[in-house]
Amino acid sequence: MPAGIAKGKRSSTSLQVDPCLQPLPQLSVSPALFQKFQKLIYGETGIWLGNAKTALLCGRLFRRLRELDLDSLETYYERVAGPDQYEERARMIDAITTNETRFFREPRQFQFVVQNLFPRWRVEAEGGLRPRRVRIWSAGCSSGEEPYTVAMLVARYLPAEDGWDVRLLATDISTRMLEKARRGVYPITRSGEIPPDLLQSFMLRGIADREGEMKVKSEIREMIDFRRLNLDQHSDLIEGPFDAIFCRNVLIYFDAASKNRVVANLVRHLMANAHLFVGHAENLSSFSPQLRSLEPTIYIKAGDTENRVQSV
Repeated sequence: MPAGIAKGKRSSTSLQVDPCLQPLPQLSVSPALFQKFQKLIYGETGIWLGNAKTALLCGRLFRRLRELDLDSLETYYERVAGPDQYEERARMIDAITTNETRFFREPRQFQFVVQNLFPRWRVEAEGGLRPRRVRIWSAGCSSGEEPYTVAMLVARYLPAEDGWDVRLLATDISTRMLEKARRGVYPITRSGEIPPDLLQSFMLRGIADREGEMKVKSEIREMIDFRRLNLDQHSDLIEGPFDAIFCRNVLIYFDAASKNRVVANLVRHLMANAHLFVGHAENLSSFSPQLRSLEPTIYIKAGDTENRVQSV
């Protein structure tokens, strides 16, 4: 027992309470205020927060209100809606967006890439039908597992020493997730998501104060450009057009109007006969006449030489 504190007696020195540990009054949001947040978030991102998401809004913004020493969502809205509050609106979007991903998520798609796309690109390059240049976009990259997965496969099957020039663009609307993605550091417990040969070749195990972590090797990190981008807004990407775009489990957060805009942006940045990969809950059949479904979640942009896209 620490000296100066007798059992059954209170210490003569009372501890001060950390104000950061004081609970905020329970947050609540009126229907009218929630509609204001809906419109603000939709205008910023194209994401429509359904009426059933009031608890999510309160829960996700709780910490931000604590950091700003605010006690109500009304006060916070007055601040975040200000015309000069670009950074705070970005923080709000960071707070409310869901970022769930993992390495080699939806493995059937990566199997398709390895068994269909990579062989076709090699055959076309050897036949002089395309340069050994590939551009891939991970749209909605979250904390980076998706683009790092693609980059590891590229490094294995289309290596630079064979003359391949492959770059990846990885974008997300969350600055917090992009910062994590750029670091390329993950819990070692996630190593089971990566095939052993790729894990051995492209990941580093942390030691000493970094024990329990793994880090993507620099040769893989350097293949990827991470950037903040709003998919709902028109964008001119100098990296494109792209040979493949991954936009998985992102479109489910948009309403029909926003989804139409986002899909149009994605298709505009695809090369003819290039591929678009989406999530299993996302069907694009009615959103673009230029897209043809090859199999669930995998689409191809129609082109003049579409007969060349068959499996090899």
